[in-house]
This record gives sequence, structure tokens and C-alpha cells, in this order.
Amino acid sequence: MPKIIKQLAFFLSLTIFTNFVFPSEVNIYTSRHYDSDIELYKIFTNSTGIKVNIVSGKSKALIERIRSEGKNSPADIFITVDAGNLWKVQDYQLFTKIESKKVNQIVPKNLRGENNKWIALAKRARVIFFNKDKYDFEDLKNLNYEDLSSSKWRNKIAIRSSNNLYNQSLVASLIAKYGENYTENWAKGLVSNFSRKPQGNDRAQIIAVANKEADLAIANSYYLGLMLSGKKGDKQLSAGKKVSILFPSQNKYGAHINISGAGILKSSQNYDNAIKFLEFMLSEKAQRHLVNNTFEYPINRNVKPNEIMMQFGINFKEDSSVVSEFGKFNSAAIKLMDRVGWQ
Repeated sequence: MPKIIKQLAFFLSLTIFTNFVFPSEVNIYTSRHYDSDIELYKIFTNSTGIKVNIVSGKSKALIERIRSEGKNSPADIFITVDAGNLWKVQDYQLFTKIESKKVNQIVPKNLRGENNKWIALAKRARVIFFNKDKYDFEDLKNLNYEDLSSSKWRNKIAIRSSNNLYNQSLVASLIAKYGENYTENWAKGLVSNFSRKPQGNDRAQIIAVANKEADLAIANSYYLGLMLSGKKGDKQLSAGKKVSILFPSQNKYGAHINISGAGILKSSQNYDNAIKFLEFMLSEKAQRHLVNNTFEYPINRNVKPNEIMMQFGINFKEDSSVVSEFGKFNSAAIKLMDRVGWQ
């Protein structure tokens, strides 16, 4: 056998052995808790041969774990909800830059971290819910977040507690737009309009409106999608049918948009695989899977929202503010909410 053929055979066998002993992989820390995400990761593995290893947990615990592991962390990617969490990881200088033309083409600049250190994978709208038996859309079509501090809504608004990051990001976004003084006055009015002491998750606020325990609720839109899908049982399906969504659009900004997102960690030993994973998550196939199982809104402009969500409107005005500011003003938002007695 000629020498060159022997060398080629040797390198081929070495490659096969290396891939067998050291399979291609990507290690993900995620605070998302959807079974459908696991199904999506399997699709990625089947299409690329890259094994996905998952560590699940709450955002705060995973962030502290990444910090304590430092450069020895096995994690390649951190996936979480709310831009504030991603901003915090970047502030700890734990992310590295995402170098991908595909990613840059798909993800709008306002939905990325500074210097492309993290990106959005799906959008979440925090909107106003109302009972269809009590109000027509025409009654409320001009209603904005800013109006919710009016005495007109005294004892009529349901919303969860101030320790909820979604609410903190909503308040942080108002601070970024209008400043602390305006936002504090707004928050005082909002708190005086609570129909009850903040309690429960976002679905609990929607159910309160369905049961006429409140006229309005502030919650993330995808929760209603989950309820109307029947995935949360007949009781929540029945409640979901009684309410509708209002996307604030008459102000300068539009409906508040937050995200689910991800970043690649400095500790990553599988950077190229991590890039492939993020590009896959933004592909039309993966984005359709996301919107049809979690009822979030897509990042990829070639993908439509789930049909359940489309019935409430598809071309609503989105706030195009830079979502990284939610983290930047998070501390100010928490202090402000405490000052106004938002429990």
C-alpha cells in the first residue's frame, strides 16, 4: 500500500476514534422549564450530530453557579428569560461575543446585548387583559400603561408582586423612557389602583379578570396562549375564553417587549457548536416549534405567531427600546417599587 494511502487511512481511523470517544457536544445551562425545549434540542442533535447536555434550574441559582465555577465552568450557553438576567451575566463579564452573520441578520439590534454578548431567541409582550363581558375593545383601545395610574381604575387592577422580574423590567423600561420622578408618581397611582394584594403568577392575574375580581390585569401574553391551548386544563381554558388582550399602542412606544434569550460563556470549550446551536434556534424550523409550543412571539421575521395569539392581533405596535436597559435600571426599579409600597 502506498505511503500516502497508509497516512490517509491512519488519519481517518484517528478521526473516527476521536469522534467516538469524544463526541461533539454543547453544554447548556437553562432556566426555561418547557418540555418542548427538550424536544427542540433533540431535533438539533438529530440534524447536526451535536449532543446537547442540559443543566436546568432557576435563573438566580444558575447565574451564581456560573460565577462560582468561573473559567472552569463546563457551560457553553446560558439560556434564560428576561433581558435583566442576561444583562446581569454580561455585567459580571461572563459572556463572550457572539460572532455570527446569521444571528446578526435575524436578531434586531435592540434585542441584543452590548457588543453582541447575548441575543433574544423569542419575544414576550407584557400587555393589558380585560374581561370581554365587561368591556368592548373600543372602550379600551386608547389605553396605555401610563393611564393605569389614573383614579379611574381605583381598586380595579390585578398584577403580581414587585419581586417578579417581569414587573421590574416593565418599571425599568419606564425609568429609561421617562425618568425616575415620573415613574415613581406613576407607580404610586398604580399601587393605589390594585384590586387586591399582589399574589400568584401571571395566569392568576388573568383568572382574576375572568372571575371579575379585577377589571384589568397586566401579564405576559403567552400565558393566555397556554390557557387557551388547553394545556393547563379545562378550568383555565374556560377562564381564558372570557378575557382578551389589549396591546398598548397609542403612546410613543407601544407594547412592552421582553425576551427569552441566550449568551455564550467565556468558559465555553465548544464555541463553534454553541454558534451552530444559536443559529439553529433562530432558524424558521426552530422558531415555529417555539411559537407553537410556548406561544411566545418569533424573532425570525419569516415565522408567524401561533394562531391562538394571532387572533388578538399580529401587527401591533412593539416597543423598540433597547432591552439591555431593563438590567441597567433594574436596581433603580426595585428601590422605586419599594418606596411606593408595591409589595
